[in-house]
Amino acid sequence: MIDAEWLYWLCGLFFLAGAGFSYRRAQYGGAAFWALLGISFCYSTFVVNKTAPPWPLGVAVIVVAGLAGFGALGRTEIATTNQAERITAANTLRGKLFVPALMIPLVALIFGTMIASITVHGKPLLATGTATLTGLGVGALVATAIGMVLLRPAGGLKLTLPLTEGTRLLQAIGWAVVLPQMLAVLGLLFANAGVGTAVGTIVSSVLPKGSLLLAVIVYCLGMALFTIIMGNAFAAFPVMTAAVGWPVLVQQFHGNPAIVFAVGMLAGFCGTLCTPMAANFNIVPAVLLEMKDRYGPIKAQLPTAAPLLVCNIAIMYLMGF
Repeated sequence: MIDAEWLYWLCGLFFLAGAGFSYRRAQYGGAAFWALLGISFCYSTFVVNKTAPPWPLGVAVIVVAGLAGFGALGRTEIATTNQAERITAANTLRGKLFVPALMIPLVALIFGTMIASITVHGKPLLATGTATLTGLGVGALVATAIGMVLLRPAGGLKLTLPLTEGTRLLQAIGWAVVLPQMLAVLGLLFANAGVGTAVGTIVSSVLPKGSLLLAVIVYCLGMALFTIIMGNAFAAFPVMTAAVGWPVLVQQFHGNPAIVFAVGMLAGFCGTLCTPMAANFNIVPAVLLEMKDRYGPIKAQLPTAAPLLVCNIAIMYLMGF
């Protein structure tokens, strides 16, 4: 079977390459940050296989957080095309620029729906639960290859170009690149610490029995609010699902779990549109686009987030039970 470990190693090697770029430019804090992150991606394989102790990962996480918190990453300038060259390329390629980006979800879809069902000698080709992730990795490689051929950079096709440009973008994003993983883990910590149970006890004491609509509103609003606080709907999901989603909406009101939890996640994404904690969605784009208003994306998204949350509440209430 083919599992997804190769993708984690590929990500780890990419971060190690970023560490090399930082080290060559005497950005030692950034080099340490990216090196620890890259090593963690590779080392985790042995932790999962129980052939290595997990405590070095914990130490690495603490050091990585400290380097980011004290602003040790720095910023290195990596040579790239100038604005005139980018405008010329955009005017020449026009809609073809979207082809590499669209290849990623297309390949992931093919893997998740078609290749996932392929068996060899009675055994599945892809490891259980890895079809979409494997497709995502393969799609990224296919998109990179198509982009190299499509863009035809000056001086010919250089295999180091994707690495150089990827590292430049990675360093522009900075520490926020690890925020989704950190926040997802935070949600699991909250769930294991019993926060969901505590919230469920509070909600049960104030929620009128038999009120399905109010329970749906509490669940969806809770998903949005916890997402605003934690910055990630995946972090909010275990908390609100343990508190309201499963015990109240599914067990008490016999809701369809697939619909309830899917729409609940969409309600959480409404919170993502409203919070600076979702730095990779809302702060990083403002930095990359050099916007004058750092919170411009959030202000632009608020008029969409509010009515969308109302729509999610209606969809769950009307179709989930």
